[in-house]
Amino acid sequence: MLTVDQIDVMLRMQQSMNSKVDPDWKQARYPYLRAVVIEGAEAIEHHGWKWWKKQELDLAQLQMELIDIWHFILSEMLLRHGDGSDAGAREALQSAMSEISVTHELQFDGSTYRLDVLPLLEKIELLIGLSAARRIEIAVFASIMTDCQLDWTELFRQYVGKNVLNFFRQDNGYKDGTYRKLWSGREDNEVLVGILQTLDASQPGFKNAIYTSLQIAYKQTEE
Repeated sequence: MLTVDQIDVMLRMQQSMNSKVDPDWKQARYPYLRAVVIEGAEAIEHHGWKWWKKQELDLAQLQMELIDIWHFILSEMLLRHGDGSDAGAREALQSAMSEISVTHELQFDGSTYRLDVLPLLEKIELLIGLSAARRIEIAVFASIMTDCQLDWTELFRQYVGKNVLNFFRQDNGYKDGTYRKLWSGREDNEVLVGILQTLDASQPGFKNAIYTSLQIAYKQTEE
């Protein structure tokens, strides 16, 4: 499970990211769970679902989509619990996480879903449906994480990495359209995965090291 310190770090980073995108994000009340729906569909693409053609599971990118989903879940919780403050969101998240081990099934749209037997793709579809209905079910997300070989420590590491990438994007023209998402033929998400494999998340300068590595890689695409 996440420690209190890890929860606090992520909530602070999420608030900073949301404010970077729009200083008035709390008043704007963006549909963050709509974003979960879209990211969930992208996760299905990285898993592969087309029965009429050969597809390969891209586990690293599937995990990264889960990290994106976690950004939007945190944002929604910040809005719902304390109107953007981290205290209420922290308590709500801790409460939800304490129920994961005892939540084996849930009711949705007139059906009962057992998380221990539901296939991964159907779990992602369930997450999409719940999000469209404006429901947050951390137990469903946690079950998807397990199927994707992603534990909470790794989620924290990858979350910090993606949050830094999101800041890097904003600093380099993401909103005005001048940012280049393809770096020498690779998406920036793929570059980030490689960078994270070379860094130690336990080091105090982890976040700054990620940003510096992104700067170097991005500059190389200009040369």
